[in-house]
Amino acid sequence: MFKHILIAHDLSHQADVALRRAAQLANQHHARLTLLHVVESQQSASELASLRTAAEQVLGRLASFNHCEADVRLEQGKPNEIILKLLSEENVDLLVLGAHHKNQPELFSGTNLDRLARLSTVPVLLAVNEDGQPYRQAVVAIDFSLCACNALQHAYQLLPSSAELLALNIFSTSSRLAKRDAEERLSMQRLLIEQLMADESSRLPKDGPQLKHEVMPGTLSASLDELIAKRQPQLLALGRHNRGVLAQALLGSLAQHYLNKAPCDVLLVR
Repeated sequence: MFKHILIAHDLSHQADVALRRAAQLANQHHARLTLLHVVESQQSASELASLRTAAEQVLGRLASFNHCEADVRLEQGKPNEIILKLLSEENVDLLVLGAHHKNQPELFSGTNLDRLARLSTVPVLLAVNEDGQPYRQAVVAIDFSLCACNALQHAYQLLPSSAELLALNIFSTSSRLAKRDAEERLSMQRLLIEQLMADESSRLPKDGPQLKHEVMPGTLSASLDELIAKRQPQLLALGRHNRGVLAQALLGSLAQHYLNKAPCDVLLVR
């Protein structure tokens, strides 16, 4: 499914971390890998040519170090506009980005990462894990929305067959409900999620990772934080609504929360 991976590289350490993940995934999926560096300031033709040569040398060495062949591209303009343009022109399946403003989460809103997370037409992987080994444990936040089911499908196909994927549904009931009523609603939710997972599993390849599911009572972000701290997955997959990652919708606000302070790699899927 993943045939062409694009990584935007700004020559930072965070981008090097993302490149290791992009190279690992390109090798795993036998995918084409394109390394893109965007120059924002205006440059003359000769200066741009010199920068192109330098970027190709630096990024080419990085790709070689990560045991992966890659096409290197140098473009001039606004990074988010160039990246979005290439996504459609080059038939990209996955966009990989490194963290920005890692120690200043208040600067998240309005950054290139924010814009790309909202506007990208393909899944976006925010790669922050220094360990570039294949994913072993992953969690996907699941509900009955199309975007959450799409996140499940893409995460399943992204993972190696040796990995485990947990589809987690956080179920919140009113504190004013009687204990018996709350238990009945939780039981019904588990039956509904069981059926949803059976339907989704029937659409998945048979040689993928081990797929499990769980319904956890609680509040969305707090319960998910608790599970991530306990299981320490290398990947968290989230659906994002078309209205944008900053919308205060079920998984929209969740996506903003985890892009702001990613506890592991984060995969956003529309």
